[in-house]
Amino acid sequence: MTSPPPTLLYIDDDATLARLVERGLTRAGFKVVHAASGQEGLDRLVQGGIDVVALDQYMPGLDGLETLEQILKIPDAPPVVFVTASQDSAIAVTALKAGAADYLVKDVRGEFIPLLQVAVNGAIRQAAIQKARDEAEAEVHASRDRYAALAAEREVLLREVNHRVGNSLQIIASLLHLQANSATQDDVKAALTNAMGRVAAVAQVHRRLYTSQDFKTVMLNQYLEALLEDLRRSAEGNKMSRLTLKAVPIEIDPDRAVAIGIIVNELVMNAVKYAYPDGSGPIDIELKPQGDDVVLAISDDGVGYDDKADPRGTGMGQRIVTAMAAKLDASVERDPARKGTRFVVRFARVSPAVAKSTSVAAK
Repeated sequence: MTSPPPTLLYIDDDATLARLVERGLTRAGFKVVHAASGQEGLDRLVQGGIDVVALDQYMPGLDGLETLEQILKIPDAPPVVFVTASQDSAIAVTALKAGAADYLVKDVRGEFIPLLQVAVNGAIRQAAIQKARDEAEAEVHASRDRYAALAAEREVLLREVNHRVGNSLQIIASLLHLQANSATQDDVKAALTNAMGRVAAVAQVHRRLYTSQDFKTVMLNQYLEALLEDLRRSAEGNKMSRLTLKAVPIEIDPDRAVAIGIIVNELVMNAVKYAYPDGSGPIDIELKPQGDDVVLAISDDGVGYDDKADPRGTGMGQRIVTAMAAKLDASVERDPARKGTRFVVRFARVSPAVAKSTSVAAK
């Protein structure tokens, strides 16, 4: 199926020249419509179906520049080629600045018609290119808007998920706390308290994500402060009253934050239970960067660590610390020179898997 010929609106009060233009451009494959004045041309444009306009400058009523100004106010106006007998370059400059697609000088014999054919063909092509560009830009903007809307919706959903998960885990932690308080056997009470701390460590991450603007990272120092506050509230008596944290701001992904929180929970609770058999004492947590690594230390000034006799070397807590350290690809070492007990956890600031994928992408 062939497309219909392009329609040219020729606006000129010279009827003879208009017939020459119609004859010449019809042979070139155009449909030519003539308007004898600027106003007549505007009225015809309102009816639609015009692909390109050739516009004379000197006409009764509205001249060419005035007509051009009105044409360009029409939505989706066709391109305009300014055609005039005037040799005044100022008119050409003014017409082009006003929005004309091209400009050429006509003669009374119609010798300019081949040039007009080239000009209107070029104007049509340029208009088509501009339309395609505008449509592409509109689609890009629309896609960005859709993406922004989806991203905003995703953030709301993620925030809601983290909020609900955090609340649910907090309820579980509270139930474990109540159960621990009502337990009569010390080993049962200790097991329930430890379980409560582990659940609270995970709940705190989701609480951080719910209140954060960034769902990809957690401020580790703020997370640990909140976690330790949970441990203080859960401790019996004042055994946690001297629990302190010294930490610099460090961002980390949520999954690794959970592992770190559980390690801190286990080592702190072990220190609470075993470091000071006759009472309470200081338990210090320090978090700091060291090169590309992060160093986390949990220290006490208690009775010290006995590999053979100390319960911290065996049991569920030790297995949990080992498992979480493996998840972090971290090392956990005891400082033998420290009075009391000091565990040092060292892990990469960025997950090794993420660092590897980033390095491959960079190559």
